[in-house]
Amino acid sequence: MTASRFGPKGWTPEHLGSLAGKTYVVTGANAGAGFEATRVFLSRGARVVMLNRNANKSNAAIAALKQAFGGDADVTFVHMDLASLDSVREAAVEVLAQVPRIDALICNAAIAQVAEREITVDGFESQLGVNHFGHFLLSGLLFARIDASAGRVVVVGSNAYKMGLKRIRFEDLNFDEQYTAWNAYAQSKPAQMVFAYELQRRVRAAGKNVQIQICHPGASRTNLLKDTASRFNRIVWAISSRVIAQSAEKGSWPEVMCATEEGLKPETLYGPTKRLEMVGAIGECPLEDHALDRDMAAKLWTMSGQMTGLIWSP
Repeated sequence: MTASRFGPKGWTPEHLGSLAGKTYVVTGANAGAGFEATRVFLSRGARVVMLNRNANKSNAAIAALKQAFGGDADVTFVHMDLASLDSVREAAVEVLAQVPRIDALICNAAIAQVAEREITVDGFESQLGVNHFGHFLLSGLLFARIDASAGRVVVVGSNAYKMGLKRIRFEDLNFDEQYTAWNAYAQSKPAQMVFAYELQRRVRAAGKNVQIQICHPGASRTNLLKDTASRFNRIVWAISSRVIAQSAEKGSWPEVMCATEEGLKPETLYGPTKRLEMVGAIGECPLEDHALDRDMAAKLWTMSGQMTGLIWSP
């Protein structure tokens, strides 16, 4: 697919029809691209279940959404902290009890450029723990429900996958040596994408009726760096984003497209296609070879199962 499939503007929510009867589970949905994606789904009559760690922000987001779309807007919140595997397990139990169908699980939540190295309660470097291990576990716990719904898993990556290391440091996952905020973040993003493409291959091999799609938001004006990045990086982003970035609303369009559009291709990355894939019409983006490295994918899958305590495959 190229952006021209949808005309010069690429894919936009104008291509959506009714989503009544569909349910979307979105991580990190109380702000940024996740919140904007939720707005789009609700505007088309869908149900949205937000998985967020902050109850106050979630309740405020729900209030704003109901004000925008009416008191009957079907949006709810389940507490989940991706930095805690126990929290992910508890959230999955609650989702399965409340949600009879999942048309798409959207792995949107992320943390980025954590200034000082942090280790999660489970012993993972925080960016790898939140961005990859938490979503690996959540996807496995919800997969049977997604399969029964002929649904999708959408993994929201980042162009950071092709910057920095371009690999997973299996020899030192936690950066016990030579930690930098950028390299740790740049490790977590190829981990997400390598996992997603491996899941895509395994789903096809198993003949499951689940689509796995991978996208990136480009450069979008969100609060991603607000709570984690150094003061210097926050200032740099605050200034540069005015020039190079698009709105959080447009940043949400790739994940909405991947959750709803028919005819998307395997082993493809979708996102903005202009100015180094930072902004512009939504379509196919160049995909670097290491994202499809099967040896790295197999090693990551096995390790992720061991480290999360969930040995699973479609």
